[in-house]
Amino acid sequence: MNHIYIKPDNWSIIEEGFDAERVKSSESLMSIGNGAMGQRANFEEHYSGETFQGSYVAGVYYPDKTRVGWWKNGYPEYFAKVLNAPNWIGINVTINGEQLDLAKCTKVEHFRRELNMKEGWLSRSFTATLQNSIEVKVDTKRFLSLEIDEVGAIEYNVTPLNSDAQIDFTPYLDSGITNEDTNWDDKFWDVLNVNHEGEQAYIVSRTMKTDFYVCTSMQTQVSLNGEALNQEKTVSDTIDKVSFTYKNQVSKGGTITMTKFGGYTADRNHDKNELIAVAKKTLSKVTAMGFDTLLKTQKEAWAKIWEMADISIEGDVAAQQGIRFNIFHLNQTYLGKDARLNIGPKGFTGEKYGGSTYWDTEAYCIPFYMATKDQNVAKSLLEYRYNHLEKAIENAQKLGFSNGAALYPMVTMNGEECHNEWEITFEEIHRNGAIAFAIYNYFRFTGDYSYIPEKGLEVLIGIARFWQQRATFSTAKNKYVILGVTGPNEYENNVNNNWYTNYIAKWCINYALENIEKVKEGFHDDYERVKGKTKITDNELDLWKKVADDMYFPFSEEKNIYLQQDGFLDKELITVADLPHSQRPINQKWSWDRILRSPYIKQADTLQGMYFFEDDFSTEELERHFDFYEPFTVHESSLSPCVHSIQAAKLGRVEQAYEFYLRTSRLDLDDYNHEVEEGLHITSMAGTWMSIVEGFGGMRIKDDMLSFEPKIPNQWDSYSFKINFRNQILKINITKEGTKFQLDGNDQIDILVKGKKVTISPNNMVTV
Repeated sequence: MNHIYIKPDNWSIIEEGFDAERVKSSESLMSIGNGAMGQRANFEEHYSGETFQGSYVAGVYYPDKTRVGWWKNGYPEYFAKVLNAPNWIGINVTINGEQLDLAKCTKVEHFRRELNMKEGWLSRSFTATLQNSIEVKVDTKRFLSLEIDEVGAIEYNVTPLNSDAQIDFTPYLDSGITNEDTNWDDKFWDVLNVNHEGEQAYIVSRTMKTDFYVCTSMQTQVSLNGEALNQEKTVSDTIDKVSFTYKNQVSKGGTITMTKFGGYTADRNHDKNELIAVAKKTLSKVTAMGFDTLLKTQKEAWAKIWEMADISIEGDVAAQQGIRFNIFHLNQTYLGKDARLNIGPKGFTGEKYGGSTYWDTEAYCIPFYMATKDQNVAKSLLEYRYNHLEKAIENAQKLGFSNGAALYPMVTMNGEECHNEWEITFEEIHRNGAIAFAIYNYFRFTGDYSYIPEKGLEVLIGIARFWQQRATFSTAKNKYVILGVTGPNEYENNVNNNWYTNYIAKWCINYALENIEKVKEGFHDDYERVKGKTKITDNELDLWKKVADDMYFPFSEEKNIYLQQDGFLDKELITVADLPHSQRPINQKWSWDRILRSPYIKQADTLQGMYFFEDDFSTEELERHFDFYEPFTVHESSLSPCVHSIQAAKLGRVEQAYEFYLRTSRLDLDDYNHEVEEGLHITSMAGTWMSIVEGFGGMRIKDDMLSFEPKIPNQWDSYSFKINFRNQILKINITKEGTKFQLDGNDQIDILVKGKKVTISPNNMVTV
């Protein structure tokens, strides 16, 4: 099977020709979402072939009881999962008594599916010959409204081509849904109420254990040749399903249309006793607007997002399609409207990783949202962690830490750790550092210090306390060491002195100390409040400082590099280039034991530290480390190519940076890891954005100013992007001849271009 079947196009993801083996992959690639809910691109009509049915409501989850062979103290009781929600998109179609099912048709032709990213809709068209010899043409379009984010809309057209036919539509709601991914085959939903009124139907269900109440609803309308029909229907309802059936005779060449509005109202946003009333009102409102008007608001809402977030690339369709695909899915997943939500690694496109929050948000997503929306969106993501500080302190207590030390979870929905592989849960503690780094990154970019005295300082203190307690004094080394960890490279577990972990621990402590002083001097009331709450003492701060000052870093004199961890050079150092292709990807071909003994690196680890803290290292040092570690890196994490692309660009290796960029931007489109049917890699998509803006654009903050070191791959004629920097919008256009800057704001700003200061005035283009 050819994995690369998506047609090149600047603004759309297009599939032509029906292939049953591609159905699940396309369901992932063409998933739609609006920040409040999302769904895989399942067919509306019945499909008996292989499919992965999935609809998800943001923030609604279930604690699936942990399943491990051997229980260890400190393990979380459960793994939180985003739930496959009741299905509202279903429309069964029968033609002269035979069900339309693409898996059973004798012929399917002219099959075309398009996800239009510019306007935010999904369409599908085909002609099919059923076993009863009737030939029909089907055209569908659907979208999830950004404007009214509790509803989606479907328009489903059927035209009989070779004879008159009786065409029956049976739109339904179904809450007899299970997750693909469940530990004990638990029942997740309890159905409380199935009812209908007029052309509307509702199912109210409640999640077991977490008690979220959700009303799934629909409103339907049938038209013949564009004229709305007011007709009788038959209703069927069972304990978990409700359906309407509309029967119509349609002349050859005539078109019958089912318009269906549906969606979810949840008690996260409304009183649980009012859910049906709210759904009723919302459905009546969108039905009165009509499909076309609602679609028009959709196009306008997406135009507004693209106005700021688009990256335009001239001369390279594959690269252009890749970046827009990434930006589109990031915006479908999270729009920053609800501070209780966060960004799951698969978004609304699948169930792997449980839809939970990882350190990906802080390390990769915040820069994208900060620069393409406004600082309030990024601030919401920081506040999400502040709101979970008490839980982070509890997580640390469960592992034996005390005195308000905080360990943020590897995986969470509500601040509690819910990941249960010991080498990750207990050992991949570098995640704590990413949360502190995001606070620093936010201040560096926005210049808004207010978050730190108000909330951030408490987080920094909890994290510093954790690092001070997690370090051990080694009398042999006369240094502080950090034992038994897993760094970002998960192909090494239970190692001592992972360089990145030790470095970020030292940095976190120093950053906390620096901000305690700063708040003490400039924000007296906040300082007193935080001091009263955290009970920090001078003795404690002295102890932190001692740990930071005397942190141990493994180093090889011979190679003149920091070692990823103690003993890295004891490995058999065979580079990836010398690994037979038949052995890749190693995570699918090798035993875990063999992987752990190998030198192979899943993703940037030492190089991740040099990316975060690049001002601490010279370009020569970066080059040495890049040349040593990249040849051992298999890039089997979606978060790997973007960091390497940024660093290759910094080192002036634009061709290599371009290869990494294509790999990160088309990771899912070209299905590099042969797993796209499970869902998309949403959080790494923010890394793709960084690989253009920070990689080729060379954007950094230096001396409190935006700084650029523009480079352009040979394959591109030009590229352009916008940055919202401190509430002024800067447009950057980079060609082989030079770089143009244009400012949409009220005050002139100074920026650095290749180290030289350039002043940009509002509405005045400057070419460098």
